[in-house]
Amino acid sequence: MAKKRIGIVGYGNLGRGVELSIAQNNDMELIGIFTRRDPQEITTVTSDANVYSIKDIFTYKDRIDVLILCGGSATDLVNQGPEYAESFNTVDSFDNHAKIPDYFAEVDEAAKKSGHLSLISAGWDPGLFSINRLFAESVLPTGKTYTFWGNGLSQGHSDAIRRINGVTHAAQYTIPIQNMIDSVRNCENPVCTACDMHNRECFVVAAANADKEYIRNEIVNMPNYFCDYKTAVNFISEEEFFAKHQGNAHGGFVIRSGNTGLESETKQVYEFSLNLNSNPEFTASVLVAYARAICRMASNGETGARSVFEIAPALLSPYSIEDLRKRIL
Repeated sequence: MAKKRIGIVGYGNLGRGVELSIAQNNDMELIGIFTRRDPQEITTVTSDANVYSIKDIFTYKDRIDVLILCGGSATDLVNQGPEYAESFNTVDSFDNHAKIPDYFAEVDEAAKKSGHLSLISAGWDPGLFSINRLFAESVLPTGKTYTFWGNGLSQGHSDAIRRINGVTHAAQYTIPIQNMIDSVRNCENPVCTACDMHNRECFVVAAANADKEYIRNEIVNMPNYFCDYKTAVNFISEEEFFAKHQGNAHGGFVIRSGNTGLESETKQVYEFSLNLNSNPEFTASVLVAYARAICRMASNGETGARSVFEIAPALLSPYSIEDLRKRIL
């Protein structure tokens, strides 16, 4: 069987993670990495990877089965998603939850117009956490679902800070509030929002002569990212940043506290958790598995945009459904 031909757009932490993941999947082949930087300046993590200018990407449209978009949600994917859906089957990790419906509609229109198939917002949240929120509320219709993120470094939020004028480096940590986790696990069903359940801490390196007060205000008032959270902004040196803020650990929990029985007297807790030493490498592995599914669905003539809710789990696996039933059902 022919290998699934994959292209990567963007070569930051996530793009490198996708490259590594493809190397672990025998049914996939990396056609190329497409970057806005000078390809000659890129050193890849696998020795045989080809790097091309993003300007040349459309000349490869007939050589790529699925294009995995590895840019940030704040400024990259909002434009790249609809643009590349017109010429490629795509998978991305768009993670601005509030804007997902609008983004889906734009990608869906572009993909349908050209007869392509695009999966948006894959990863672990949105993505695996989304699926588990669906499972939990379907199985326990009487109850309440809570999502906690962290402790960990958020790639999307850190990227959003780096786009602010005057910022050279940034790391943002999401910190769940422990007594809120305990309350949920104890089936107390607290009335709260995500902002009540987490704090955010930012470590920022500002350019020389940058207006730090401007940067601070841009961060704490950023819609959909920080404006409703208790957010601490710390300005640090470049030396401290590279010494202390190079890790990529993350994770979190989806917890639904529910009740069953005639009088809803039986307490039940559904919990799904992740503990990740490398957020981008794990996210990349999810994207690659879903690229396999999109390749299969596109070969059957499906077009338009999809979310993880619409993808059958068996399509993620390289193994046959007969093998899956025998081995892990």
